Amino acid sequence: MSEYRLEMRGVTKTFPGVRALDQAELKLRPGTVHALMGENGAGKSTLMKCMFGIYKMDAGEIYLDGEKIVISDPLHALKRGIAMVHQELQPIPERSVAENIFLGRYPMRRILGIPFVDHKTMNERTTKLLHEVQLQIDPKEHLGNLSVSQMQSVEIAKAISADCKVLILDEPTSSLTSHETEALFRIIASLKEKGVSIVYISHKMDEILRISDEVTIMRDGKYIGTWDAKELTIDMIITKMVGRNLENLYPPHKNKPGDVVLEVEDFSSIQPHSFQNVSFKLRQGEILGVGGLVGAQRTELVEALFGMRAHKSGGIRLNGARLNINRPEDAIGKKIALLTEDRRKTGIFGVLSIADNIAVASLRKYIKWGFWLDRKKIDGLVSENMGKLSIKAPSGKTLIQTLSGGNQQKVIFSRWLANDPDVLILDEPTRGIDVGAKYEIYTIISNLAEQGKSIIMISSEMGELIGMSDRIMVMCAGRVTGILSRDEATQESIMTLATQFSQEG
Repeated sequence: MSEYRLEMRGVTKTFPGVRALDQAELKLRPGTVHALMGENGAGKSTLMKCMFGIYKMDAGEIYLDGEKIVISDPLHALKRGIAMVHQELQPIPERSVAENIFLGRYPMRRILGIPFVDHKTMNERTTKLLHEVQLQIDPKEHLGNLSVSQMQSVEIAKAISADCKVLILDEPTSSLTSHETEALFRIIASLKEKGVSIVYISHKMDEILRISDEVTIMRDGKYIGTWDAKELTIDMIITKMVGRNLENLYPPHKNKPGDVVLEVEDFSSIQPHSFQNVSFKLRQGEILGVGGLVGAQRTELVEALFGMRAHKSGGIRLNGARLNINRPEDAIGKKIALLTEDRRKTGIFGVLSIADNIAVASLRKYIKWGFWLDRKKIDGLVSENMGKLSIKAPSGKTLIQTLSGGNQQKVIFSRWLANDPDVLILDEPTRGIDVGAKYEIYTIISNLAEQGKSIIMISSEMGELIGMSDRIMVMCAGRVTGILSRDEATQESIMTLATQFSQEG
């Protein structure tokens, strides 16, 4: 019997212009959590998609319990006991929980020789599976009615239904609260006890060191090494991931905030339980961080400032002039830009090229004769921005959905910089991005502030808020509970303000 549940040896995968994997390898022991780490673009997800049959390897071998296997597609992987919960969940919202779990594998029965789906058996099995992942919901419930964390638990139940030996979790906590994360960790512990091998991909270092038994690190599509998690520190992991020491996680502060550019006065949502009576000022060349816990209504606030949500009262002044913003086009016209929180859903146009994604917000600048797009000028803009922001891709014609998270985020930055905005609103600009790419994003933000751009930056990472902001506005339950200077901002002072209302009431 093999020491390893699953082995990948010498895996190579090439896409047009890019070698995504170069002799990569991975060895999983039974009943362990094996963290797979590396910068965006290191090849982690590509390696897992080869294991799960989404991609066909150009070279390499896979062994399951010592037996060499060839995985032709995801359904074949499931039949061999390999399951994957993707970072971007892809449910069928209008179908039931049970139907989503048994999709393509429905239990059948025959009536007068005609096959029918056995819904009774399927629902009974689903109820047992949901119990295993500590989810108390009706198997007949439409999946679209569930929260993200519940959908994720349903995906894990689907893996269990296939009697999985290997479970791949790709960024499983990126959209979860701390309470939901703890629930996921309990499920993982239960699966470990049953001997399931778990591949855990995450950029959250504290999670990795807490739940992992072993850590494999990749860089530029290559295998760097595997270590016992107990032997590693966060600094050691970062150094191995990026191939260099990162002595300073944040760029030096060279920006000098000037006069007030944006004033928000008693700004209130039309929704009673959203943001209310929010007031603040933003200076030229300033980075104003916005902190708060889940439910603080930070995203709702900035989306209303950008015209994506309705507000009932309050005002916005830009350089002293009162603004009337009712839709995003109004904000864009006043040189206000917004990088949304979920780049895949509301940021990128996945089926379009890098060039199209960069140019989409400024197409009016490139129209000739009233109807003709000046492609030569657009290509010049794209080439300039790809060089300026170090966007790693074969060309501007590359589909944006094939890029790493960090490079996708740089493309969205490029889109708005093409409009030369005065105010940039950044909602979780480094979410789902590795530590090396984060520093590049931080440098872009710092350079923009140094150039006199005014920036509002929402972040749920304390270190990021403190390391990047000139001042930090903290919200709780839709209200501003305090604004801290850089000297006043500590994790304790931010958390005190972020829980102020819940502590009082």
